[in-house]
Amino acid sequence: MTILAASPCPALDAPDVAPLAAVVGADLSVPLVHGGHARYVNLDYAASAPALRAVADRVAELLPLYASVHRGAGYASVVCTSAYEAARAEIAAFVGAGPDDAVVFTRNTTDALNLLATAVPGFAPGVGVPGAGGVVHLDIEHHANLLPWQRLGARVVRAGGTRAQTVAAVAAELAAAPAALLAVTGASNVTGECPPLAELTSVAHRHGARIVVDGAQLVPHRRVALAESGIDYLAFSGHKIYAPFGAGVLVGRRDWLEAAPPYLAGGGAVREVRLGGTEWAAVPARHEAGTPNVVGAVALAAACRAVAALGAEAVTAHETALVRRLTRGLAGIDGVRPLRLWPSAAGDEPGGESGEADRIGVVTFTVDGYPADLVAQYLSAEHGIGVRDGRFCAHPLLARLTADPAGVRASLGLGSRAADVDRLVTALAELRAHGPAWAYARTEAGCAPDPDPRALPDWLAGGVPGPASACSDQ
Repeated sequence: MTILAASPCPALDAPDVAPLAAVVGADLSVPLVHGGHARYVNLDYAASAPALRAVADRVAELLPLYASVHRGAGYASVVCTSAYEAARAEIAAFVGAGPDDAVVFTRNTTDALNLLATAVPGFAPGVGVPGAGGVVHLDIEHHANLLPWQRLGARVVRAGGTRAQTVAAVAAELAAAPAALLAVTGASNVTGECPPLAELTSVAHRHGARIVVDGAQLVPHRRVALAESGIDYLAFSGHKIYAPFGAGVLVGRRDWLEAAPPYLAGGGAVREVRLGGTEWAAVPARHEAGTPNVVGAVALAAACRAVAALGAEAVTAHETALVRRLTRGLAGIDGVRPLRLWPSAAGDEPGGESGEADRIGVVTFTVDGYPADLVAQYLSAEHGIGVRDGRFCAHPLLARLTADPAGVRASLGLGSRAADVDRLVTALAELRAHGPAWAYARTEAGCAPDPDPRALPDWLAGGVPGPASACSDQ
């Protein structure tokens, strides 16, 4: 039986692509099960991107001055308060926020969207009963942009077979019954494909609805301008945009947030507290109770600054070259099947409705004859390659795209290079040709090398790395 095409790794003949920015851990060496070490190939940017070196440097500058924000007259506290509010202004500028837009710091995208869910007119916060209006979302959403709306009775629109059909389906739903909000992803964390946000924004506004974009995957890869585009709300996470220090943000129109009850009740969210009642602060303080994550906020702003300095065209060109290299390499291996929602007539090549300009650096695939978790463990244990396997906290979309229970996802970023893509393509070609060279055991937690002689770092007590959890994408 012929497993490989005549040219199993056509990507190897493509021009070289170097990293676009320096990331922490770029030269990390990891142990392999059969002995020795290899340079770690990080193809899991879509889960959590490594810190940019510029971000880590800014955090190192801040830490000696770390103090409580908005709480003290000491010099360090004044510095941190200034840094925190400067970060808010810089993030607003990065996403092109309008003068009446608010920037609220959160833990991550999930937190930001749950906050917005408490502010949508027509919903009773904490009750879960929708009133007039409500929320509409697509069936392709990450759980972060599905579960907050699902528990409040939101209406689901099935994405069409093309982008145009998807816009038409949303328009039909909004025309049939009014909605207060349309919630959509900016880029799929499974396929990397980008819905047509300009058209969806226009459709939402034409039918009297606002639009919120889950920008967790989009913002690290493409520039978004809120005021110019008309997008009403944008949520994204620091850990997706090279600032893994525990901060996220919700940016958007102030009026709903000002009218909503505080997301958390606590210090910092108040003007005046009496035993008989409380006067709440204005936005953004209204939704930022407790001691703020100043390190996370400063790191997120530093990441936004660094990404903006690279230039949108350079980021897109770097990513497009790597995606093209990867898709062509995978196409040369029989039995490797990429997952797409809107495949073009020309497949994964440039051009057509679903060309590379309309997708970010995320490619998910299945491998005939091998479960996704075994493929991921094989790539890590035998080749030092980190990918993601599972359903990527997007269960309805995976169920729609494949009969397999899970997929394998390779995701690229600013620190990615051509050699990373080539290592993956070569390793998958070897898997299809010869199978794994190591033994793997099935446990309750998943698949794992058996035995696994790789030791954890000396500073981390314990045994051997275990298999990933079933849904470890959040």
